Amino acid sequence: MGAFADQMGGAAGLLRRVQAPAQAGIFSGQNPSDYNASDPIRLWVIQIVIIILLTQLLSLVLSRMRQPRVIAEVIGGVILGPSVMGHIPRFTSTIFPSQSIPLLTLTANIGLVLFLFLVGLEVDFRIIRRNARASMAISAVGLIIPLGLGAALGVPIYHVFTNEDVSFGHFLLFVAVAIGITAFPVLCRILTELKLLDTTVGVVTLAAGVGNDVVGWILLALSVALVNSGSGITALWVLLAAVGYVLFLTIPVRWALRWLARRTGCLETGQPTGMLMTIIILLVFISAFYTDVIGIHAIFGGFLAGLIIPKDNGFAIAVVEKLEDLVSILFVPLYFASSGLNTNLGLLDNGITWAYVVLICVVAFFSKFVGCAIAAKITGFSLRESSAIGVLMSCKGLVELIVLNVGLDAGILDTRTFSMFVLHALVLTFMTTPLTILLYPSKYRKHAGSALDKEGAPGVSGGNIRSMSLEQTLKSKFMVVLDKIEQVPSIMTLTQLLQGPPTASSSISISDKLSTSQKEDVSAGMPSALPVIAPTQLGHSSVTALRLIELTDRTSAVLKSQHADSLIGSDHILSIFRTFGYLNRMAVQCALSVVGHEEFPSTVASHASKDSAQLVIVPWSRSASGDDDGNGLLSSASNLSAGLFPQLQCSPVATSQYIRKVFAETPTDVALFVDQNAPPLYGVQGGQHLFLPFFGGPDDRLALSFVAQLCLNPSVTATVIRIHKSSTSDLTAVNTIDSTEKMKSSSPGFTTVHHDTVYNLLDVQAHAASEEADNTMWAQYALPPTDDGSAFARMTFKDEESSQPLHTALAGVTDAIAHSRLTRSRVLVVTGRSRSMNYDAWRDAFHTELLELCKERGTSLSSDVQKTLGDVAAAFVAANSNVNLLVMQACVGR
Repeated sequence: MGAFADQMGGAAGLLRRVQAPAQAGIFSGQNPSDYNASDPIRLWVIQIVIIILLTQLLSLVLSRMRQPRVIAEVIGGVILGPSVMGHIPRFTSTIFPSQSIPLLTLTANIGLVLFLFLVGLEVDFRIIRRNARASMAISAVGLIIPLGLGAALGVPIYHVFTNEDVSFGHFLLFVAVAIGITAFPVLCRILTELKLLDTTVGVVTLAAGVGNDVVGWILLALSVALVNSGSGITALWVLLAAVGYVLFLTIPVRWALRWLARRTGCLETGQPTGMLMTIIILLVFISAFYTDVIGIHAIFGGFLAGLIIPKDNGFAIAVVEKLEDLVSILFVPLYFASSGLNTNLGLLDNGITWAYVVLICVVAFFSKFVGCAIAAKITGFSLRESSAIGVLMSCKGLVELIVLNVGLDAGILDTRTFSMFVLHALVLTFMTTPLTILLYPSKYRKHAGSALDKEGAPGVSGGNIRSMSLEQTLKSKFMVVLDKIEQVPSIMTLTQLLQGPPTASSSISISDKLSTSQKEDVSAGMPSALPVIAPTQLGHSSVTALRLIELTDRTSAVLKSQHADSLIGSDHILSIFRTFGYLNRMAVQCALSVVGHEEFPSTVASHASKDSAQLVIVPWSRSASGDDDGNGLLSSASNLSAGLFPQLQCSPVATSQYIRKVFAETPTDVALFVDQNAPPLYGVQGGQHLFLPFFGGPDDRLALSFVAQLCLNPSVTATVIRIHKSSTSDLTAVNTIDSTEKMKSSSPGFTTVHHDTVYNLLDVQAHAASEEADNTMWAQYALPPTDDGSAFARMTFKDEESSQPLHTALAGVTDAIAHSRLTRSRVLVVTGRSRSMNYDAWRDAFHTELLELCKERGTSLSSDVQKTLGDVAAAFVAANSNVNLLVMQACVGR
């Protein structure tokens, strides 16, 4: 019977209680660390706590060096073994007594079977088919050369370190497999960490790793079969039984499992039912049992079970999500700990041994690197790309350790040679990340299926429309960013306003009374003329919905990145938004990216450029924690920054920085929709009222033009107030640096971790040009409408002078809210993001007034909110105005 079955039987004997244990426990003088065969769980818990804590601590340290988690797990196992902690008196005999090892090994092997099941789920042969030529060439060369050189290396190692009682052929086979195999699970994690999964190099390397991994497991099964068989005829029976079982699994069982998943609706929903998960788990362990009893390791059965799970519609991803945390947090570290107990680096105590360790590392690395790099170069990759592929294919990890442990258990390897190969696996895996970064830095990477070209993008801005008619500047191509289901209602609310009347017999014109000098180009890219709005164009607007999924080191996240194309059709958020667009006669295109959250800004920017979006709309929803004071946003405005992406709520500064990076990097206009959970619709007939405080500058001009565009919708009205700074001020002038320090001390949530993202200060000529552009635009828009049915007939323009501009804006929105109760409409405040570019005095006035506003309302304002939203929008947050905000930034100078 196989080793796995023997362990099950042995553990059953250990767990059989020969007598009732003392019920008083530690109060009767029992030591919890003493091993008790009738109650082994106490020591087992102590063992797993020590193992998990050490692994997590090492992982935290090594993650700073961008090393995969497997490095921490291997090192943790070695530290707990005789190499380090074993030198502490009585540590091993107390924490890891020999009587407890069978139970620890059984737990580790159960976890190993489940882990190999997850590895099988990761293997997708469609990846190989999509990159067949390059991946098959790299995979073949990356196996043949290392296997040959590994077998050659095994000859001197056998004669120097191995007992002659060990079969020479079996030893060479194990050494060749250990040298030639690529750790596919580790490769996936390294590609994830280096952000290479969406690059051509990453895709091809992953495909080559799949082929290498499958062949490696076949060779391992062959090796175990040959070792466990007493004669050639027995080995033949083992191989025939294995081949028959593979055919049985891949044809009738796979078909039956797919039929059952379809019959129960699991394939349609992408979520397995409890009954189906029970069948899958039973299939995993029955498969492991069968491969173990025929003479092949139980892990091979778990791997085969993973291969036959349907991968349609995210079904395999859902299965992985149900198992991965328990396996990766508990079971896998236990296996590495049990492996580390067999590793003794103290046996590497002479020059010959270390010379062979270096030789093993050199042969293992260069046999992979040279072969795979040459194959990649022949198939069309550049020198840097080929080198990166060669380095990535040389990584080792869990798979090789499994091979080594099987060889150790079978008596093929002794503790010294086992420790030599474990050390070489650590060195090669540790080298992979820094070498890849060195040979293939970010600036040389080519992303698969991307066409980044920021030049010539038609996403023009409100501050860059000189010599263009408003027909050209009217925005018709939008991109919305979606992360969680919580953002969908707010995005729907805004995008619904983009839909104008289905037909229109006439256009809306603005009288053009500009002088010749006004029509001349002005510096800083300011507008000079604003001719005609055609409402019929609004009915043909299109929206691209960009779905962002955070890429983590989880297996399920890696699977999602591999199946991003297929997820577009099954993703619930995209399906909802696609249906919404259809019902509103709006063309909706969908895109999905699985990237790390630090790559969200660059992903948004690249998609906006590729899709030629004219306006990018980013939602910023309030935190879903429900911790509210009843006044819209939380009284501490710093809590707002925890709401955009719920997975980042623990790091609000990072979320705020993400939004500021979107503002800074996106090569087109950007609108940030701040959802404060304003009161719901008054009824189906309720309309939308927009309120815009206009201070000047390109962002405010963009906001004004967008408000005019939204007013093409008959259900939308607007109030626009242009606020001038009065000659006399009621505010005390303060130094902005001193006031900043004052705000820090008065506001508990005030932080200045990141720099602000505002425009550069303009010279006198640019200020004058910007002011002229403001006056020109206001003069055109504020003209009395010539058509009672025009957009401007639904817009009210006011001119006010104030020494407290932010208080004036707040008073204006209060009046708008009061009026909305009569008209049964909702209020949306639209502001420009920038602090006024026209007068430096505005900045001081805003900053001083914000301090007074916070004192008046008894609120604290985080500097992150102020930097992200701008001064004007931050005032509405500080005042707890229960309205949604649309903060707009024009693309100027990018």
